[in-house]
Amino acid sequence: MRRMRHVSSLAVPVVAAVCLVLGAAPAAAESPPEQSSGELQRALTALVQEPGGPPGVIVTLGSGSRLTVLRAGAGDLATGRAPQPADAMRVASVAKAFSGATALGLVARGALSLDERVGQLLPYLPRQWHQVTLRQLLAHTSGIPDFSRSPRFQAALVASLQDPPPPRDLLGFVDDPALLFPPGTQYRYSNSDNIAVALMVEAATGRPYADVLQEVVLDPAGLAGTSLPVGSALPAPYIHGYDVSEAPPEDVSTAVAAGWSWASGGVVSTPQDLARFIGAYVRGAFTDGATRAQQFDFRPGSSEPPGPGENSAGLALFRYDTRCGTVYGHTGNTLGYTQFAAATQDGMRTVTVSVNAQIMPDSAPERFAELRRVFELATCAAVDPGR
Repeated sequence: MRRMRHVSSLAVPVVAAVCLVLGAAPAAAESPPEQSSGELQRALTALVQEPGGPPGVIVTLGSGSRLTVLRAGAGDLATGRAPQPADAMRVASVAKAFSGATALGLVARGALSLDERVGQLLPYLPRQWHQVTLRQLLAHTSGIPDFSRSPRFQAALVASLQDPPPPRDLLGFVDDPALLFPPGTQYRYSNSDNIAVALMVEAATGRPYADVLQEVVLDPAGLAGTSLPVGSALPAPYIHGYDVSEAPPEDVSTAVAAGWSWASGGVVSTPQDLARFIGAYVRGAFTDGATRAQQFDFRPGSSEPPGPGENSAGLALFRYDTRCGTVYGHTGNTLGYTQFAAATQDGMRTVTVSVNAQIMPDSAPERFAELRRVFELATCAAVDPGR
């Protein structure tokens, strides 16, 4: 009953030669450069010790082919095992970067256009949405309401946690299809956008989105630990996700099937795969120069949850201007997990922060402020290790 009571909080957030293009797989190291380790490690330790803090946290700092790992607390409270860089985990809304990479890869191949309209490929969706373009979906300027905020969606989710509807049906939970604003005129983060992106990918290719994701992104990047499941199972070993709203924390790792958030939040990955992906994605490894230039056209807009520093929104990518420099990436949270992944513009320096609890600014403002400070400290350690 406790799980059923809290799971409704998932609804909004839940949702060429390879070596030449992407580089060699990073080698993990257990200790960061001496200059940058102290403050960040202390912040990680403090975070997991705070009441209402996550049981565990793992940070990766990438520099070229080297991946440094810091961590604190437990990835599994039952055994006390620390989170590991090859452990599976839910990446939450960082999945939107994966759907962005897939769509932009198809744009580079000529299979899609950023100016393609919803009505051209998805005529069964509400007519009010037909003039929305792929560009506007990726930029969260579509005006399409967020299906995950619908009371009908939330009721259906709680009633059938392990049995998600087909992806095409997710947008059917929007109660009023009227656009919230004329497309392209405002920024409004919406889980509906990336569901529509993936449906456009399917319509353009005639293939399931998961198969196109595998071909365009996962296989070229060598992301063997990353997948888009339908059900709730996680490959072992995995970082267990917890509901920390009450004591003791409850393991909610497999409480909800990934299909309820699909392309908007259902991807399962590992810390080391996530670091590898974000470096390649920001570098432009999945698309071409002209498309990447359009992706890097930013406007005011925050990821959810907010990343470090000042946030700006591009196409399935956010810019984070911090006191130590600028990085590009995505954040996410879902039941049991909160994520941050970013890289410098050349993709050579990467940072990921993964905690095994859903820490949100509205429900846990003090804890989230501490976590956001960790995001910035980790960014500084990645881009300016001597600081």
